[in-house]
Amino acid sequence: MSPTMTDDRDARHNDKMRRVQAARREMMAAKTVEKGLLIVHTGAGKGKSTAAFGMAVRAMGHGMKVGVVQFVKGAMTTGEKAIFDAFPELIEFRAMGEGFTWDTQDRARDVASARAAWDEVQRMLADPAIAMVIADELNIVLRYDYLPVDEVVAVATARAPMKHLVITGRNAPDALIAAADLVTEMTQVKHPFRAGVKAQAGVEF
Repeated sequence: MSPTMTDDRDARHNDKMRRVQAARREMMAAKTVEKGLLIVHTGAGKGKSTAAFGMAVRAMGHGMKVGVVQFVKGAMTTGEKAIFDAFPELIEFRAMGEGFTWDTQDRARDVASARAAWDEVQRMLADPAIAMVIADELNIVLRYDYLPVDEVVAVATARAPMKHLVITGRNAPDALIAAADLVTEMTQVKHPFRAGVKAQAGVEF
């Protein structure tokens, strides 16, 4: 490519980027609302809790206090909890699950565990010092009808105006999706488990 052709291409590119920049600045200037968000991470793919914990780290980096309640997980020690426990002034981490229902084999116990975890979520939502609450795997207990969906949606939508609430887990109910400000669905394309690879520390937990 000759120097002249290269210069023309670069000039066209620069002109296009100036127009894109102007359009982006105009769009961003129109976004003036600031509010607490109801965020849902759902879908069959891996990464829902991981994404939520990434948001927790981001919030902590801004000096915001975060509350985490795990509904299903809790029977095993995770890397996330080990790290977060080192910052008690910035995060409250409550692993209140006892494993999946096929492990406990006791529905009444699962319901009681879900209710206790939900009570903890509500306590955190009511605490003005906590800016973000993560209800990890709440969608799973909603799927099994361990908690009433209507109650969860009512509490979520009645939270303080600047409080962020992040809910994770596959099979998010339609009512929660409708109420949410941001919904991301993780899609599974490939997973090593299907090839016989077990869950590994640092990747799965």
